[in-house]
Amino acid sequence: MPGTLTRWDPFADMAELRGRFERLLEDFGTVREREWTPAVDVIRDGDKLVVRTDVPGVKPEEIKIEIREGFLTLSGEYEEATEEKDEQYVRRERRYGAFSRSIPLPDGVEAKKIKARTHDGVLEVTVPLPKEAAKEPITITPTVE
Repeated sequence: MPGTLTRWDPFADMAELRGRFERLLEDFGTVREREWTPAVDVIRDGDKLVVRTDVPGVKPEEIKIEIREGFLTLSGEYEEATEEKDEQYVRRERRYGAFSRSIPLPDGVEAKKIKARTHDGVLEVTVPLPKEAAKEPITITPTVE
C-alpha cells in the first residue's frame, strides 16, 4: 500500500550481519585446521646453532630440510587417519596439514656439514657455524659527544 510507513528494526540487520560474520569465522577455522606452525627454538651452543622443532606425529620421511639463499627451511606434510568399527557404526577421522618454517643462517655456513635427527617428536638440526660467526660477540660502548 503506497504511503504506508513500516517500522525499521535495526536488530534484524544486525542478526543478518552476525550470521555472515559467523560463517566467515567458520570458513577461516576450517582452513586454519589444515595449517600448522610448529614452535622453533634456536640455541647457540659454542661453535654451532641447534634448531629444535616440535613435530609430534610427523614421520622423519615426511620432513623436508632445505638450505637456500641463506635460509634453513623446515617443511613437511602430515596425515593421520583412524578408524573405529562397532556393530552399529563405522567412524573415520582424518587430520592432515602442512607446515613450513624458515630461519636465517649466518654467512659462510657449509650446508654439507648440517646434520638432523628426530627423537620423541622433536626435530633437531645442528648447524656448524663458520669460524668468523663462532667467535665471541664484540661489545661496543657508545661515546658521548
